[in-house]
Amino acid sequence: MDEREVVTGFLRNDGEILLLQRSEDVGSYRGRWGGIAGHVEDHAEDEDPYRGAIRAEIREETGLDPDLLSLVRSGDAFSVADSELDVRWVVRPFLFDCPTRTVDLDWEHTAAEWVPATAILDRETVLRLWDSYDRVRPTVETVESDREHGSAYLSVRALEVLRDEAGLLARGDDRSTADDVRALARALLDARPSMTVLANRISRVTDTAGIEPGAVESAAIEEISRAVAADERAAKQLRPRLDGARIATLSRSGTVVEALQTADPAAVLLPESRPGREAIEVAEALSPDLPVTLTTDAAFPGQLESWGADGLVVGADAVLPDGSVRNKVGTRPAAAVAARAGIPVVVCAAVDKIAPSSSDEPEPRPSGELYDGDPSITARNPTFERTPPDLIDAYATDRGDLDTAEIRSLAEEFEKRRTDSDDPD
Repeated sequence: MDEREVVTGFLRNDGEILLLQRSEDVGSYRGRWGGIAGHVEDHAEDEDPYRGAIRAEIREETGLDPDLLSLVRSGDAFSVADSELDVRWVVRPFLFDCPTRTVDLDWEHTAAEWVPATAILDRETVLRLWDSYDRVRPTVETVESDREHGSAYLSVRALEVLRDEAGLLARGDDRSTADDVRALARALLDARPSMTVLANRISRVTDTAGIEPGAVESAAIEEISRAVAADERAAKQLRPRLDGARIATLSRSGTVVEALQTADPAAVLLPESRPGREAIEVAEALSPDLPVTLTTDAAFPGQLESWGADGLVVGADAVLPDGSVRNKVGTRPAAAVAARAGIPVVVCAAVDKIAPSSSDEPEPRPSGELYDGDPSITARNPTFERTPPDLIDAYATDRGDLDTAEIRSLAEEFEKRRTDSDDPD
C-alpha cells in the first residue's frame, strides 16, 4: 500500500467553516465534501513542506491570499487507509481564521458552503474528515489557555465547543470529551470564570435549550450567529464617531478594531499594551490603510493631548452594573487624563459584556512575567483594571448608546438568566 502525505485545511469565518464539494474531474472521492486539500510531496523542497502545501492549496482552490488568513493551529498527523485505492493517506490538518466568505473555486470543486462544523457529521465526505477537524477544533482547554484574543472572540470559540460536543452527543458518538451537556457547560464557564460575555452567551444557550444535545447544538448555532451580529452592530454604532477623527485606543478589542477598519479615522494612536503587547499586532493590521502611531504604556496618557486625540475609544472585558468598565490595565489612567483634557471616552461593547453582578475578580497573570528575582520583592502584574463610570462619556453597544440606568437594568436581566441556568437541567 502506497503512503502519501497530504494536508487538509479548514477556513473559519464567523463560527462556520468552509466545505468544498469535489468535482468529477478529480482523481478520487468525486462528489464528496472536504476541506482544502493537497499533496505534500509537491512541496518537498520548501523549508516547511506542510505549510508550503497548505498555503499553495488555499491560493489555488479558493483564490484567497494565504497572507490574509490567520493560522489558528495545526494538528497532529494521522493515517487513513483506503483499501480501494490501495493508499494510506497521512493527513496533517490546519485551521485558519478567514476574514471573508468570498472564494473563487478552481476546477477541483463544484460548490462551496460555509456551514457549522457539525454538518461534517451529516454529509458524505472524504475519508475521516471529522477526524481532521477534531484535531484542530476549539476545546475547553484551548479556550482556557488562550491569552491572545479578546473575550468576544473567545465567547464564540466557547459556543463552537458547545455546538461540536453537543452535536457528537446527539449523534451518539462516543468520542465526545464531555460526559453530558451539563458537565460541558460547567467546564466552559469554569474555563474563564471572569469572562462575562462567555458566561452570558453560554447561559443563554442552556436557558433556551436545556440539556438535550440536539437542542443545545441548534441553540449554540443560533447563538453564534446572534453573537457575531451583536458584535458587528456594536462596531457599527461606534463608526460615526471615528470618521475623520484622531482616535486613541489600547489593547486589542475585536469590536473596536472592526470599527476602525470599516470607518475612516484620520489617524490612530496606540500604546504597546503590556504585558501581552497585543496592540502591536493591531498597529500592524491597521497601518496599511491608516496613519498609526505606537507609543509606550507609560507615555500613552500624556500623548493623548500632545498627539491631539479627538477621542479615546476602548473595548471592555466587562461592563459592571454601575457602568464601571473592566478593561486592560492602562485604561483608567488614560481615561482620567482624557476626562481632564476634555477628550471624550467611549466604551464599545455588545450588551452581552454587561456583568450580572458588581464582583470584580479579573483573571490573575503570573508575577514572574514582571519579576522573578529576589523572592522578598512582591511583583503585581495585573491584566485588567476597573475604570469608574464618571470617566466614561458614552457606551456604544449593539442596542445603541446606553446610559447607566439601562446598563443596570440589563445586568439584572442577565443575573436572573444566570441564576436560572447556573446548573442546567
